[in-house]
Amino acid sequence: MSELHTFLFEGLPVRGVVVRLTDAWVEILKRRAASSTGAYPEPVQNLLGEMVAAGALMQSNIKFNGALILQIFGDGPLKLSVVEVKSDLSLRATATVRGEVAADAVLPEMINAQGLGRCAITLDPHNPMPGQQPYQGVVPLSDADEQPLTRLSEVLQNYMRLSEQLETTLVLAANDQVAAGLLIQRLPLEGKGNLAGQGAHSVEELNEHYNRIAVLASSLKREELLTLDVETILHRLFWEEQLQRFAPLTGESAPRFACTCSRERVSRMIQKLGEPEAKDIIAEMGAISVDCEFCGAQYRFDAIDAAQIFKPLDEQPPSSEAVQ
Repeated sequence: MSELHTFLFEGLPVRGVVVRLTDAWVEILKRRAASSTGAYPEPVQNLLGEMVAAGALMQSNIKFNGALILQIFGDGPLKLSVVEVKSDLSLRATATVRGEVAADAVLPEMINAQGLGRCAITLDPHNPMPGQQPYQGVVPLSDADEQPLTRLSEVLQNYMRLSEQLETTLVLAANDQVAAGLLIQRLPLEGKGNLAGQGAHSVEELNEHYNRIAVLASSLKREELLTLDVETILHRLFWEEQLQRFAPLTGESAPRFACTCSRERVSRMIQKLGEPEAKDIIAEMGAISVDCEFCGAQYRFDAIDAAQIFKPLDEQPPSSEAVQ
């Protein structure tokens, strides 16, 4: 089962999170494989799995009341990858591939062929205040010297450094069974509870402590992250450190697959097209058919359904469920 563990380093402004997604990640891949587009190429699958793990890590870390949306888009055969993680850690993910992806393709080849690739993180509040807009930060898929970054972990570390001014170390890995990640982050010096025992350390000592922990975290190999249980990983990496552990999130509280698509949402999308456009599509195709890119649910609207959509709300009948 999927699980998420959080911890602090005693007396230091450093926190950590480990996530292992099993059933949630397998469900995402199973639904994609059953769709009309078929399974992802392996490099795309592994990148999307790393994004899913990273999204769960970041959402659990900031505890944002809303959706965290992680996107990578660019000019390669992988046009767009999207992960959405809600505050309750329900998540969904999809990727759009337009072209051949080599079996050994890495990040620049998939999505940053001409240096136009970008990473965006959006925080969309669940109950926005009047006039409040989602927050979005965007960074290129390159370093300060405009050299392409080859790993998602490097992209996100760069994002956290530029957008949030937080030193972060990430280790990510995914295959067709597991999507996993380790996040180590230095906390700001200010803030309640950020520095238990602050007076015992100078700034230079705190820098040394974080750098030491970051080096230990970075030593975690891909196969270890994919195959070892969380207890073994933390013991191997930090057996000399004093960790304050919190109750892990497992079962129903753990990250899990869930899609928020619905017939009502698709109806609203058709309404935005306008009645003339909807009628033209039905005249040509016989019906308006929409497949959810995230979960594979199929929604079909014939002429009668479309006529109901454009009736006043108080005249519309109850909706039916999507075809799974």
